[in-house]
Amino acid sequence: MLDIRRLRAETESVKAALLKRGEEPAKVDAILAIDTDRRRAVTESENLKAEQNRIGPQIAQRRKAGEDAAELLARSTELKQELHAREEALRTLDTLQDEMLSRLPNLPLEDVPPGGEDAAVPLGGVSRPLPTFDFEPKAHWDLLDSLHLADFERGAKLSGSGFVVYTGAGARLQRALTAFMLDRHAAAGYVEVGLPYMLSRESITASGHVVKFLPEMYHDAESDLFLVPTAEPALVNLHRDEILEAGTLPLRYVAHTPCWRREAGAAGKDTRGLQRIHQFEKVELFRYVEPDASDAALEEMTSEACGILDLLGIPWRLLKLAAGDIAFAAAKTYDVEAWSPGLGKWLEVSSASNCTDFQARRASVRYRPEPGAKPAYCHLLNASGLALPRVVAALLETHQRADGSVGVPEPLRPYLGGIDHIAPPR
Repeated sequence: MLDIRRLRAETESVKAALLKRGEEPAKVDAILAIDTDRRRAVTESENLKAEQNRIGPQIAQRRKAGEDAAELLARSTELKQELHAREEALRTLDTLQDEMLSRLPNLPLEDVPPGGEDAAVPLGGVSRPLPTFDFEPKAHWDLLDSLHLADFERGAKLSGSGFVVYTGAGARLQRALTAFMLDRHAAAGYVEVGLPYMLSRESITASGHVVKFLPEMYHDAESDLFLVPTAEPALVNLHRDEILEAGTLPLRYVAHTPCWRREAGAAGKDTRGLQRIHQFEKVELFRYVEPDASDAALEEMTSEACGILDLLGIPWRLLKLAAGDIAFAAAKTYDVEAWSPGLGKWLEVSSASNCTDFQARRASVRYRPEPGAKPAYCHLLNASGLALPRVVAALLETHQRADGSVGVPEPLRPYLGGIDHIAPPR
């Protein structure tokens, strides 16, 4: 959530930043109009309370002296009624202002370009030469089928389109990749956490997912719980309503969860195979840092995500997203894309975002810069480290062989019992 004081003090720059995201700047004027009314109501309430405080002793003094206090008593009754009305109005204005503020997205950082999905800026080149083949490379869905790694028909039979059943070595490959990623990130200093797979409305509101992500989330109406779309909202809430003592930061967490997304509006767009499914596995990186450390933290987390692809021998490229394409809570985002030789295109496998103090304000996560200091809001960052479906697709397509088998990258072999390739079953 944005700080109302920033809207007051930096009105034009806030409007310009929102316009960069494609948001309507007039929203700022509407919030400030409410804020003006709210501040006026606060002043009026304080004046009424001050008058009440003056009249009280006067009434007592007249009664003690045996004098008539009827006029003062009548005024005291009027003040109580007026104050009650002002406080009711103030509560209404507070609620309205909070609601309007909660729907404003984070402001993009200065180096984030304007524009939408097509305005992303490539950073550097490709991490390694793209693979070449002396045969026609297959798409991953053909490899999944020929190697008996996944069954889309049975997934649809169980749950509908967009779900998949992993079988045999396919199921083991999911488990191996998850363990491999968790071990790599834990060795880099992240604390592994096991999270609930359902979240309360309070949690998704604090993370900001309730505003833009709600149509894509699976929801149990009876309990009002939401299946996690990613581990990010859970990790935001890990320290909700806490003050972290001096010396606590930085905090670095890594978590594996299944993720559920309806992918609303995605019908017919890149839906074949593992490109866009409703349930998938993901390893998530998350950091709580001091504000002056968040720029460097974003670079490190992006590098850690790319490092997994390097170890798996998968070419990748990096994009800086434009302001109109970053998530609601993000101020800056890098997308990591893996090369898919069977499809002949790039697939997003990770997004790394600096959310500055936006989610920390919503979730009331603060820290003390030093012992005894006034608490301040920390910065929160997240990155996929990585999402499995498209990593599996790129891995199979990159390491496929002419005989129909797929090579296993050396760092992954210990997690698959030492095998160096996956071959079609006899």
